[in-house]
Amino acid sequence: SVCPFHERGEEEEEDGKSPLQPCRAEQAFDTSSETHPPPTDGREERAEGARGPTEGGGPPGSSKDSCPAPPSRPTPPTSHPGKDTVIVAKVNGKELQGKPTFKWIKGKWLELGSKSGARFTFKESHDPASNVRTLWGRGGMGARAGGCTGPASQKAYSCSPTLREVVEEENKKKKKDDDDLGIPPEVWELLKGAKKSEYERIAFQYGITDLRGMLKRLKKAKVEVKKSAAFTKKLDPAYQVDKGNKIKLVVEISDPDLPLKWFKNGQEIKPSSKYVFENVGKKRILTINKCTLADDAAYEVVVKDEKCFTELFVREPPVLIITPLEDQQVFVGDRVEMSVEVSEEGAQVMWMKDGVEMTREDSYKAQYRFKKDGKRHILIYSEVTLEDKGRYRVMTNGGQCEADLIKQLEVLQDIADLTVKASEQAEFKCEVSDEKVTGKWYKNGVEVRPSKRITISHIGRCSLHDATGHCVPVGFLTTLPSLKLPRISALPPEPPKIHLDCSGKTSENAIVVVAGNKLRLDVSITGEPPPVATWLKEDQVWWDMPYALTFPSHSFLIESAERGDEGRYTIKVTNPAGEDVASIFLRVVDVPDPPEAVRVTSVGEDWAVLVWEPPKYDGGQPLTGYLLERKKKGSQRWMKLNFEVFTELTYESTNMIEGVLYEMRVFAVNAIGVSQPSVNTKPFMPIAPTSEPQHLMVEDVTDTTTTLKWRPPDKIGAGGIDGYLVEYCVEGSDEWIPANTEPVERCGFTVKNLPTGAKIVFRVVGVNIAGRSQPATLTQPVTIREIVEQPKIRLPRHLRETYVRKVGEHLNLVIPFQGKPRPQVVWTKGGAPVDASRVHVRTSDFDTVFFVREAARSDSGEYELGVQIENMKDTATIRIRVVEKAGPPEHVMVKEVWGTNALVEWQPPKDDGNSEITGYLVQKADKKTMEWFTVYEHNRHTCCTVSDLIMGNEYYFRVYSENFCGLSDLPGVSKNTARIVKTGITFKPFEYKEHDFRMAPKFLTPLPDRVVVAGYAAALNCAVRGHPKPKVVWMKNNMEIREDPKFLMTNYQGVLTLNIRRPSPFDAGTYSCRAVNELGEALAECKLEVRGEDARPALHPAFEPLRAPGGPCWAGLGSEPGRPSGL
Repeated sequence: SVCPFHERGEEEEEDGKSPLQPCRAEQAFDTSSETHPPPTDGREERAEGARGPTEGGGPPGSSKDSCPAPPSRPTPPTSHPGKDTVIVAKVNGKELQGKPTFKWIKGKWLELGSKSGARFTFKESHDPASNVRTLWGRGGMGARAGGCTGPASQKAYSCSPTLREVVEEENKKKKKDDDDLGIPPEVWELLKGAKKSEYERIAFQYGITDLRGMLKRLKKAKVEVKKSAAFTKKLDPAYQVDKGNKIKLVVEISDPDLPLKWFKNGQEIKPSSKYVFENVGKKRILTINKCTLADDAAYEVVVKDEKCFTELFVREPPVLIITPLEDQQVFVGDRVEMSVEVSEEGAQVMWMKDGVEMTREDSYKAQYRFKKDGKRHILIYSEVTLEDKGRYRVMTNGGQCEADLIKQLEVLQDIADLTVKASEQAEFKCEVSDEKVTGKWYKNGVEVRPSKRITISHIGRCSLHDATGHCVPVGFLTTLPSLKLPRISALPPEPPKIHLDCSGKTSENAIVVVAGNKLRLDVSITGEPPPVATWLKEDQVWWDMPYALTFPSHSFLIESAERGDEGRYTIKVTNPAGEDVASIFLRVVDVPDPPEAVRVTSVGEDWAVLVWEPPKYDGGQPLTGYLLERKKKGSQRWMKLNFEVFTELTYESTNMIEGVLYEMRVFAVNAIGVSQPSVNTKPFMPIAPTSEPQHLMVEDVTDTTTTLKWRPPDKIGAGGIDGYLVEYCVEGSDEWIPANTEPVERCGFTVKNLPTGAKIVFRVVGVNIAGRSQPATLTQPVTIREIVEQPKIRLPRHLRETYVRKVGEHLNLVIPFQGKPRPQVVWTKGGAPVDASRVHVRTSDFDTVFFVREAARSDSGEYELGVQIENMKDTATIRIRVVEKAGPPEHVMVKEVWGTNALVEWQPPKDDGNSEITGYLVQKADKKTMEWFTVYEHNRHTCCTVSDLIMGNEYYFRVYSENFCGLSDLPGVSKNTARIVKTGITFKPFEYKEHDFRMAPKFLTPLPDRVVVAGYAAALNCAVRGHPKPKVVWMKNNMEIREDPKFLMTNYQGVLTLNIRRPSPFDAGTYSCRAVNELGEALAECKLEVRGEDARPALHPAFEPLRAPGGPCWAGLGSEPGRPSGL
């Protein structure tokens, strides 16, 4: 049996390192069944396994940071109960740098040490000769032990021998027999199903004496786990999936019709492209696509009241380095990019320089920045300095890589050979890229020191020396120049010569420079005596030029080239021996100018066409194409429309939002770069024309006109609709003639001046800001001819009865009719035409209007309307009645007076206001105060009896008439008065014995038990009698029902009703009604049962009679849905 490797050991094996060797355990035990005492002389009985190829050492090729292991592996030790077990492990310590530490572990986590008790003893010994450490562990250590950690690697390794305990079969059998206690199996089954109170009876019945042992055995009995009623197969406790993969969670339910819900961290999961639900038979499957770290959560399945749970662990794959860093050698001031490519986009990487982490917070100080481009991570130095050199490292959770950044020193100007006269000064000069670097001068290999004759200086990046020698900057080697010393005699004259070297020339003596860059040209000149140099540009001498001229070489320097610097430059050198001329053509290339005339020519529903003109100046390089951008008006965010250059001058932009204002711009691109953006286009809006109008049809046709009607288009869009244009075409012709020049807004139009009898096709188009829509055309041509239609009056319903108006109100009657051609309309009254001075009549093709500005009584009567077409005619009669207030009643008289009563009579008014008298208003007034008080309103008769007059007073009476318009303006006043005379008669009341009506409350009709349907209103009714009137209290389950909006209690003449609004099963129970007065109390009870809606009765329950001594009364229980129940 081989003990398993530790996780770290397996990982290192996969990385290519040598695998860890397992420890070896040795065990001593006696194979006999007797129990041996532990050794007391310090020696244990052991059986060692065979040694490996090297004593005490690991196999050849082991990694230096691995934990050396013994050469043999242990067999699983087996122990007998009651005997000691010894486990021995040996560790090879030759490759360990220090003393390791050891831990013994039992099971998975129980560490055995000094606090483990006397049962366990641990020892350790070291053999200096073989450098092998031996470990002893003795005692009843269970299933797992071992482990070592060493300071050399600071890693943990383990070996796990398993300790098994041997139990004899006869002991097992004996223990089983002991557990049974001699009780038959059928008795055990009886005990398992019995109640605890019956244990003693069963033990006495079957002769069981060990009652305590029986109870212990029952307590240990295995309880069967109740099977799930909803799930036949539940989720596993946990699932694991790699990031980006999909996983399926599957459960099986017992009934495929049961509703099932999935939850994630307590939130219900809805179906989507991420979460896919499947039903396959009784299986319910949840598929999670493209798992992310957000899907690492707890999931739950709910079926009715049962649930099952699981956990999903999303494992993030290690980020591997695909393309590592590379060493780079750069110069000071160069731009540096160090890039590394990893296996995952968006992965987190850590940059380190010389062991120190580089963060974004420090990037502003060190002048570097980080950039992510997909899977590439880039470290950028815009201008590298000497402090930036070092060793750079990139670390991920799956690996790391390193590279060195080395700074090189660049020689900008080397030492030039010189020829000087004796006793004249010789000056050597060299220039390097780093100002901090100092140089050493050498002459013929010997270092030159400063003296009175030799001066060495360091100015910026230049080192100067006045002697014969060479300069070597620190850390850099250069070629030694040769020094030519002439003879003392005078040199012969030499004509001047220009030694011109044009770097980067495209033709002879031509130089190309990018605008904004620095240009430096050193022109070497020879000649004796030293010549005089003159610079010219385009044959003009430049005296005030921004250039530096130095001798014996002339340096042509432009700090930042511009377009104006382009041209031909000439250097002319002269001395007495002659002259020399050289020309240089300087060409400055730049990014092009912005494109011109950028405009949008046409737009659609989601597109727009953009055109432009090329820039006037192409930057000296041919244009490679254009880049385009667009944005919403008011926004600052421009969106690129193309990533590859576009070579045409017309571009169609798509995927735009209709109704939104946009702006666009264009960039020109050449080999140098991208131009400035063009001027933005005017704001434009993608808008499409509407769809064609719908349901075009002919409404009317005459001899010269046709009336069309239609419905708006189905699709109008953000541009709306400005109106409609109607066009027609004579059959046989292709010319469409516009019927209207301006769009009409309503969905109807009458085309006039059409030729009679012609067949014409009509069409309608919708118009908006985007243009015309597709036309809607009639399928058949229309013949322009009048259609004869019989006249018919459509009399409104309110005019079929007498039309009543008040005097002074206007009369406005609109009566529609039909008929073609246009009929003749005539209004008459009493057979004669209506009075045109009072009645205004207006007639159209479809209706006629009868109008009177102020109605008078004379306008009442019967009017006749006639509509005629040739010999066809239709008539209608309209009855109009104009009413006003009636006159005052006549002959108001007091006919008779008796006691405190007076009889008043009158005659109807002469003028009833052309309306029926609906009643009279009677008022009285005391002669002393003359304050009027109403006695009767709406009195229908022409007489009335006024009662309750005060004795000793004298009264006047007046009467108003009332009709449809209201009370009359003037009343009729009585001519005589009613005088109530005082008399000396005294009234003696009749003596009688008062009857005692008092009685205690008594329920005449009890409360019957009821069964109602849930959700339908119900009522409980009973009848009670008592005097004084008893106080009634309703109770539910002996609890008083107070002001609860669910219950409504009424008491109508002793009939008590309790209305229950939409009862639920919770409202079922015992209801009681208690009536209490000073003579006693009475109680009536019933039971109310509320059933589900499926128990709704087919018929309404019949009402039951309630009888009282004064006569029968009726009450019942109603349960009609939507209506309150009661009497």
